[in-house]
Amino acid sequence: MAEVATLGFIGLGVMGEPMCANLARESGHAVYATDMRREPLERLATAGIHVCGSVADVAVSADLVFLSLPGGKEVDAVCSAIIECARRRVTTVVDCSTSPVRLTREVAARCAAAGIAYVDAPVARTREAAQKGTLSIMVGATPELFTSIRPYLVYMGSEVTHCGPVGCGQVVKLLNNMMLFEIGSALAEAIAIGRRSGVDERLLLETLSKGSSDSFALRNHGMKAMLPRRFPEDAFGTDYARKDLGYALELAREAGVAVEGALVAQRRLDAASARGFGRNYWPVILNVVDPDAT
Repeated sequence: MAEVATLGFIGLGVMGEPMCANLARESGHAVYATDMRREPLERLATAGIHVCGSVADVAVSADLVFLSLPGGKEVDAVCSAIIECARRRVTTVVDCSTSPVRLTREVAARCAAAGIAYVDAPVARTREAAQKGTLSIMVGATPELFTSIRPYLVYMGSEVTHCGPVGCGQVVKLLNNMMLFEIGSALAEAIAIGRRSGVDERLLLETLSKGSSDSFALRNHGMKAMLPRRFPEDAFGTDYARKDLGYALELAREAGVAVEGALVAQRRLDAASARGFGRNYWPVILNVVDPDAT
């Protein structure tokens, strides 16, 4: 990777905004950022980020550009705009979005043909982790490129793992989310059964956390969202979860693996969206499994 003097960030949503802020604060580099909404740009401008009006403005200003976008369609469109930018400065694109594996590899090939290195580096954990810079980042890249970009990723994540060549970061991230949604579905079932059988919900989860069913999902999604029935709209929403799980199911079909548990989670996410919870934090599937408690 060529020497990096300036950084770019495209997509300043729930995860992207704090990631961009951490990158600017910790790296010491000038950061050029853009988003379709003005609010995050105005907030980041007070932290010294250079506000750009378009993807092209970032592409002509930054050597290394990070993406944090809603999904594959947006990644494809932004990368096309970067490739088509005649005066672009960018030499490396790092996609921190969650995108389909096949599309990731197709976009990487198009970027390579245009002389741009491409890395998939999707992130896991919560918005709080994004704010604290303690995300888990799963990277698909050549070993040499991984070594070059890792110093920038550690400003945003406490766990940065090289998963293999391009696309492998997305494979691991999609499987992470698939398992998370399945565990969340099981948590909703346990809470509903326990409540209807006379066991206090908090006692149930606190006790389960001391046994072999303990998990990050139980202690975070279960205790912090499902127990208080707190499903805000400014978090990882049901429709985003449906999108990610759809990518995982596509990967499962291509691999020829039956994933019955994931299909159950998909039905519950779909049902939550149909009930008007598409923008609510995805553990709202509890309201589908146990509607009498809402």
